[in-house]
Amino acid sequence: QVQLVESGGGLVQPGGSLRLSCAASGSGVSIYAMGWYRQAPGKQRELVASITEAGNTNSADSVKGRFTISRDNAKNTVYLQMHSLKPEDTAVYYCNAAGVIIATARGSEYWGQGTQVTVSS
Repeated sequence: QVQLVESGGGLVQPGGSLRLSCAASGSGVSIYAMGWYRQAPGKQRELVASITEAGNTNSADSVKGRFTISRDNAKNTVYLQMHSLKPEDTAVYYCNAAGVIIATARGSEYWGQGTQVTVSS
C-alpha cells in the first residue's frame, strides 16, 4: 500500500505563488508516475500535471507556463510549483500516484487527502 501526504496549500492573492508537496510512503508498490489533480466546486476533477519516474511531464493547457511539476525519486516526493496564480486556480488539489503492485504485477492507483488552494484578494 501507498500513503500520500500533501502539504503547501493555502490562501494566496492573484499573481502569487505556492508550492505543493506530496510525499509517498509505503512498500510493495513500484510507483512509475505521480501527479496533481484539482477539483473546483461544482466541477469534475481534472489533471493539472503529471511526471513519470523518468522525468517526463505532462500538464494541462490552462497551467502551462505557470505551473511546474518536479519529482525527487530518492524521497518519493512530487512538487507542484505554481506561479501567477489566478482565481480560477482555486480548487482542492489532490496528489495521485500510479504504480504496480510488486507481488501481483497488477496496476494500482492512490490518492492523497487533498489540499485547498484559494486564490483571492
